[in-house]
Amino acid sequence: MSKGTDKKRIGVLVTLGASVMWALEPIFAKLSYRSTDYLNTFATRILFSLIIIVVYLIATGKRVAVARQHIPQLIYLSLVATLFADLMYIYALTRVPVINAVLIGHMQPVFVIVIGTVMLTREKLTRYDYAGIVFMLIAGFLVTTKTTENLIALQFGTTGDLYVLLATVAWATTAIVARRYLRELPAVVIAFYRFLFAGIIFVSYQLLTSGIEIMSIYQVLIGLVIGIGTILYYEGIRLIKAAQVAALELSTPFFATLLGFLVLQEHVTVMQGTGILGLLGGIYCLAKKEKVP
Repeated sequence: MSKGTDKKRIGVLVTLGASVMWALEPIFAKLSYRSTDYLNTFATRILFSLIIIVVYLIATGKRVAVARQHIPQLIYLSLVATLFADLMYIYALTRVPVINAVLIGHMQPVFVIVIGTVMLTREKLTRYDYAGIVFMLIAGFLVTTKTTENLIALQFGTTGDLYVLLATVAWATTAIVARRYLRELPAVVIAFYRFLFAGIIFVSYQLLTSGIEIMSIYQVLIGLVIGIGTILYYEGIRLIKAAQVAALELSTPFFATLLGFLVLQEHVTVMQGTGILGLLGGIYCLAKKEKVP
């Protein structure tokens, strides 16, 4: 077996591992809420994610020192992606089913393209981009609407769905900043700073107000899976193509939906199942390149 084949196989496996971790996050969050609130859960999530990433940095010998010009972008990344978007997502999980949160969160490529391509670079969208955006918007619509009865009643979602959508838009802006200004930094170093600045602010706030308590093992597990998932995801990007990573990450909604049913007894409607298929079509179109004549 060739070295290239081994590299691709490992890349596929670690990316699938990351997808499982992303799927476990909302499950552990909801289980954590049975004994504590979302603020306490979020605080321990940051702490244990940082611990895992620091252990990985030490084990691999990577340095966290960065040039001064990267600090503003890293601060933006941490405050917007972690302190705002992650916290919004964790709070939304107190209000929406797992499938809603995970699928809306996976609409991030739509906003990356719209914000990054149209507003920043002014490049034209291809027909595949437009098709992908339409597919993913329809997918989100079907998942949040849930049933034909809600559609007839013009009930297209909840406030919790809106919170996840806001988090998704925020994540998209940080993805653009990272690609535009932080390409030269190792991905795991970016991940470290992504949690560091937000962690200092939020953990300090939590300690000064209500304190931090570990009320269940799920508070620890949510931090561990996020830390491990982050590492596996970035290792996947290093080993295989970005388009392959994006395609493999689509397994997250399937894993999350299955776990939501088995662990939390959350049921999926026919309309929501169709929405998952729409997500698949959307990612396929966004990953497809226009042929140059």
